[in-house]
Amino acid sequence: MFSLKNFEPRLYQQTIFASAFDKNTLVVLPTGLGKTAVAMLLTLKRLNDFPDSKVVFLAPTKPLVDQHFSSFIEHTTIPKSLMAVFTGSVSPKKRLEMWKQVRVVFSTPQGLENDVISGRISLKNVSLVIFDEAHRSVGNYSYTFIAKRYVSDADFPRILALTASPGSDVEKIKEVCKNLFIENVEVRTEDDPDVKPYVKEVVIDWIGVELSGKILELRNKLLRIYKSRIKKIKEMTNLNVSERMSKKDLLTLQAELRARISAEKDYSDMVASSLLAQVMKVQYALELLETQGVSALKKYFDRFVQSAGSSRVKAVKALMSDEEFTSAIALTTHLFNEGFEHPKLDKLCEIVQLDLKNKPDAKIIIFTQFRDSAVMIHKKLEKLGVKAKIFVGQQKKLGTGLSQKEQKKMIEEFKNNTFNVLISTSVGEEGLDIPQVDKVIFYEAVPSAIRQIQRRGRTGRQSKGYVSILYTKKTRDEAYLWVARRKESRMKRTLLSLKKELSFESAPKKGSNKKLSDFNEQKIRIIVDYREKNSVILHNLADKGVLIDLKKLNIADYVLSSEVAVEFKTVKDFVDSLVDLRLLSQVKALKETYSKPLIIVQGGEDIFSIRNVHKNAIYGMLITITLNYGIPILFTRNFKDTADLLYQIAKREQESSHKEFEFHHNKPSSLKEQQEYFISALPGIGLLTARELLRKFGSVSQIVNASIKDLKSVPLIGEKKAEKLKQLFDKPYT
Repeated sequence: MFSLKNFEPRLYQQTIFASAFDKNTLVVLPTGLGKTAVAMLLTLKRLNDFPDSKVVFLAPTKPLVDQHFSSFIEHTTIPKSLMAVFTGSVSPKKRLEMWKQVRVVFSTPQGLENDVISGRISLKNVSLVIFDEAHRSVGNYSYTFIAKRYVSDADFPRILALTASPGSDVEKIKEVCKNLFIENVEVRTEDDPDVKPYVKEVVIDWIGVELSGKILELRNKLLRIYKSRIKKIKEMTNLNVSERMSKKDLLTLQAELRARISAEKDYSDMVASSLLAQVMKVQYALELLETQGVSALKKYFDRFVQSAGSSRVKAVKALMSDEEFTSAIALTTHLFNEGFEHPKLDKLCEIVQLDLKNKPDAKIIIFTQFRDSAVMIHKKLEKLGVKAKIFVGQQKKLGTGLSQKEQKKMIEEFKNNTFNVLISTSVGEEGLDIPQVDKVIFYEAVPSAIRQIQRRGRTGRQSKGYVSILYTKKTRDEAYLWVARRKESRMKRTLLSLKKELSFESAPKKGSNKKLSDFNEQKIRIIVDYREKNSVILHNLADKGVLIDLKKLNIADYVLSSEVAVEFKTVKDFVDSLVDLRLLSQVKALKETYSKPLIIVQGGEDIFSIRNVHKNAIYGMLITITLNYGIPILFTRNFKDTADLLYQIAKREQESSHKEFEFHHNKPSSLKEQQEYFISALPGIGLLTARELLRKFGSVSQIVNASIKDLKSVPLIGEKKAEKLKQLFDKPYT
């Protein structure tokens, strides 16, 4: 029997555990109050009640996975040998070996999702799945697919979902609950009597600064450019345009304009579309200046100018020919060279220095949206003698990027007081358990209740915490601050009434959905390019019982049989690949490699309104693909339709007795396999026909030298196929 050690659960944790024991439960508990403890209690209960079962603990990042793994080692009697960590750095083969040997798996969701989709791992014998940071369970995130497969496949499913901040509106919380098959919600706030004694005070200080002097002059220049173009769009169209439009509003407007241009080539609409593209670029420049500073804007303008020489985008050329815009670029360069920066930077340094003066071993986390800003802050603090490091994600860009191992090492160094200040982008917002963080500083406000709560929750865990939120007065920075505060207040009200207001559908009964095993007899197999692994199409195919084989494909996205391969495009990607000339090379490669290639274009958008591409250019490409290359183009509305179509084609191909599936990008080992591989790769020849040819003629050379009459004597080879083969063998290469 497994049990807790070195830990005494609090009363509210035991109460929540008792509730979660009977039903799939969403636990909403303030940061730092021990959601993991509830997960431990339920894990021990399920493992003891179902002695041969497994438990899966999912978390969105590698540092979080490692953190939970360490907590279980420290506070449970489950042997370390019966627990394992699954991440992308562990090979699929190794994960399968570990899966067979252990009882508790700690994993990022993407790796487990791929294992389930490919059929390597079955969730049948899993008695509990824990979803940490459960607010991510919306849209197409991996949690959604895993939960659906789990309740369908498991013999005794139970779900525990954990979050400090599920969202600011009822609809989003409902979506999370629906996607995770939640039957019960356990909510605690800082004011609940059973929680209140354990809540540490967090003092929040909102610090506003003002732009002035040359920086304000630069902002006003950009504002004039922005407003002038908004005014022109208003004058030229009857569209509802205002100076306060968000990026989302502008994108919606852009799509509307493109649709109008597609329907009727109106000169005013075309000019307005170009002006709108300029507005979006200037709006981004304004946001960088207002919230980040001169350095961030300078880097954006440098990239802008660098691309302008070769760019064919009218908006870029128009801005570069605008005197006021080039004047703004010149002023930005001047301010940068003179050492001007956002007043928030000096204020931030002042706060850090004061805190370290009062407490030399203080731990401070600074959050910022942009890596550029993180680098700038780091340089400034280093000059002041402050020991600081930058904590970012794995992707290498702008000279930064940390591997999972480097992230883990940096967190340990910060815990052990090797340095005082951790400068983090969004990767550090979720779940990192760093005891005794004295202060958290927001370099900018974020218009998200979830992110605000996550950032703030890094302090006030073991003792009183402090938060400083920097913002620029009378800019979008200040607007974001109020948006986040309103959303958080709304979320608290929603949570307080959650149990009363929401009614949840129970999880489906065992056997209500088909399982993978129900489909395996059909042996429908689809080879998928590994770059498509996060596609919702794979979720739909897996639900149909398709065996997914993820491979690196140089040609095509889906291989459905020896002869049929599919290049998949969304409507936007189809038009983009037409413009950048990728499409023709892809089409040519498809035709040369597969005898029956297909192109699937997915989406309900008007193909002529995606970009400013003349409709004749699109017609020309469609004609070239279908007539010159003989490749059919099939259109689908959404991911589900695409999955249905792929499944039906694969089923028809693979269930035909004369079309055995053989993938021609796997290297055969034995001589026999190499001979079969060689012949089966000939146009129109699958593996079964290749074997018939080799049996009939005895060798590859005899097949190549055979007459049309002799070739026709082989089953499945008719007059036309025999003539094509003979032409292939005998015609001189040119």
